[in-house]
Amino acid sequence: MPNLSSAQDVLSMELKEIHSAERQLSQALPRLLKKASSERLREMLDERLEQGANLIEQIDEVLSDMEAPKARQKNIAAEGLIEDATHHLEQIGDETLYDPVLLAAVQKVEHYCIAAWGTAASLGRLLEEKKAVQAMEEALEAGKRLDEELTKLAEEEINPTMLEGAEDEDEDEEDSEDDEEGEETEAKEAKEQPRKKAKAATSRRKK
Repeated sequence: MPNLSSAQDVLSMELKEIHSAERQLSQALPRLLKKASSERLREMLDERLEQGANLIEQIDEVLSDMEAPKARQKNIAAEGLIEDATHHLEQIGDETLYDPVLLAAVQKVEHYCIAAWGTAASLGRLLEEKKAVQAMEEALEAGKRLDEELTKLAEEEINPTMLEGAEDEDEDEEDSEDDEEGEETEAKEAKEQPRKKAKAATSRRKK
């Protein structure tokens, strides 16, 4: 791997890492979305995929203009976030938990991307790389808007639905416990019935 020897190299590295993150996200999101039940969440993440595809094209153009080396390193940070999301989603046993876990995972990745876009935009302004700055600022604007919309969706729809599912489960457990207690009481009464009859018969004979 070549050494970083200039500010241009640092910007090139940042752009390549963003490129890698977007490619990884574009491969993972469609698979993770298959089990999502919220239509609005699906729409928002489909839009995110389109944004990512456009950003990849823009970065390719910027790197070409900068005459940056063609080598593409894998973004380890993005890979870790996506693997973490996949791991958590695979552990879910209650389908009502899938959407909130997916949404939270996407926001974690988006927060990382927002930081990366901001860093690249700052470097681009320093080096007067106008195309890079424009691409990163557009990504930042869209990313911050998506983050706000995801938070609103979580607070107004996704998380309340998760809580309702948990409350329904608690009610089912309480009903089940009540049924079991009722069955135990009936069984106990059934066992005591012959004893009561025997006592009553004995009492009548004494009289």
